[in-house]
Amino acid sequence: MDTEFQNIALVGRQTDIRVAEPMQMLAAHLIEAGIKVFAADTLALDLPVVRIVEDELCSNAELIIAIGGDGTMLYASRLARNNGTPILGVNRGRLGFLADITPDVMIDSVDQVLAGNYLRDTRLLLKATLTSAAGDKTTEYGLNDVVVQRRGGGGMVDFSTSVGGKYVNTHSGDGLIVATPTGSTAYALSCGGPIIEPQLDAVALVPVCPHTLTDRPIVIPANQTIDIILLERDKTRAEITVDGSHLGTLRPGESLQIVTADKRITLLHPPGHDFYGILRSKLFWGRDSRKRGDQVPEN
Repeated sequence: MDTEFQNIALVGRQTDIRVAEPMQMLAAHLIEAGIKVFAADTLALDLPVVRIVEDELCSNAELIIAIGGDGTMLYASRLARNNGTPILGVNRGRLGFLADITPDVMIDSVDQVLAGNYLRDTRLLLKATLTSAAGDKTTEYGLNDVVVQRRGGGGMVDFSTSVGGKYVNTHSGDGLIVATPTGSTAYALSCGGPIIEPQLDAVALVPVCPHTLTDRPIVIPANQTIDIILLERDKTRAEITVDGSHLGTLRPGESLQIVTADKRITLLHPPGHDFYGILRSKLFWGRDSRKRGDQVPEN
């Protein structure tokens, strides 16, 4: 096949039968089309694919196809970040917003992309740096969000937030979510945060169960530096997660700084991709719950 993507890496949780079957089908289709398929050495594909350690997948491929839910897409973004390898998602999850190709049109959609008929979509990344009291730094990158949340069975956490060097608020509650536009439809949405159009360079700060009900989500420019400091309270500490992965524990006297990363993640979509159509489908917009099966027609 004459395509710019001659080397393609496949990523997915093959222990899930919903992932294993389409992955096997897609790998066979790509190999038949003359494309070199790379897969992690842990995947049990009964096909002539190139086995490679997972961390090196994106060093050898021009495209990574992630089969699964948003968790798989987030994992693929960690693999692709340093090389800038674009990601195409096949949805085998539940509510996910990132992987937009359904299995029934998987082969046709992939062929469209291979033929050059696709939309390129760049998404901003967050860079989170935890600085300990001793000055040690730990850094992680997130496509979705950075979450500061109380740890253990204790009470509330108190922390102050500054944006662009200016004090914003002292929060009391269960924590705070710093979400990208991509992550605005994830944990932040369930905490009452706004949905942000993916192409906006903006970040949402969303309190988690705030003690003061007037402590509301705010949206700020993505180029502003966010500094979070945990305040002294008896046995207080907060866990920091980035895209669901543990970054560290924030203690009084330590600081967390969040900025926009220099690199971005590139997603590819087949023709006809519509962000608002995905919202209508996933969130049941336009559907009258009083009339079963009633829905506003898709354009």
